Amino acid sequence: MAKIFITGSADGLGQMAAKLLVQQGHQVVLHARNEARAKNARLAVPEATNLLIADLSSIAATINLAKEVNTLGPFDAVIHNAAVFKGVETKRSDDDLPMTFAINTLAPYLLTCLIDKPKRLVYMSSDMHKGGDPHLTDLTNGTFLSTYSDTKLHDLILTMAVARKWPDVFVNAVHPGWVPTKMGGSAAPDNLQEGFQTQAWLAVSNEVAAKVTGRYFFHQKETDFLKVANDIVIQEQLLTLCESISGYRFT
Repeated sequence: MAKIFITGSADGLGQMAAKLLVQQGHQVVLHARNEARAKNARLAVPEATNLLIADLSSIAATINLAKEVNTLGPFDAVIHNAAVFKGVETKRSDDDLPMTFAINTLAPYLLTCLIDKPKRLVYMSSDMHKGGDPHLTDLTNGTFLSTYSDTKLHDLILTMAVARKWPDVFVNAVHPGWVPTKMGGSAAPDNLQEGFQTQAWLAVSNEVAAKVTGRYFFHQKETDFLKVANDIVIQEQLLTLCESISGYRFT
């Protein structure tokens, strides 16, 4: 039995992965953005061992979340599932950061820095990372808009950086497919059931294919990705940028 923490597990793929892992007998700690979403999560996954609330657009709230996770740990796996897609493209967080960047990029970076090192890390990326800009503009610039594709590329770069620096941890990224969730929309063509299985599999499976690191998966199979994510210079630029914004260094 493993203990797993899943960000953004109040609904969508995060909640589906949580349900699957609970059914398999694992201990799962959920995360929701606010109390209203937390209530829905408790009803949907009543077998979860705990639920934590934090708005990941806030640096302070994300730091506090990491502290709460550590009081419940250690964890065997952390799945960085939380993300925003549409409706926030021009919004900025209370820390005056592009909202998409704050939630999709900076939050998983901070949580990786601050949560006690687990045995496995899974980052949710997307095939849309292939449209991301690898040139890491100064994100404190008030006119900068970070796209969803940019942040999903950031998540893949972060995955490869952490895999390189933490060789004792299985660190991988997942493209869940374009599936019919609230985020994906009802017209999404990919299989919903397969959309949440890979991250759960990577978090707990003892299959040889799952006990790897620095890979990118689609439906439990390794697939290709932008090779810029393996560029050590780019990786270090992203880590340095996130450190300069958050005040926390990844080591």
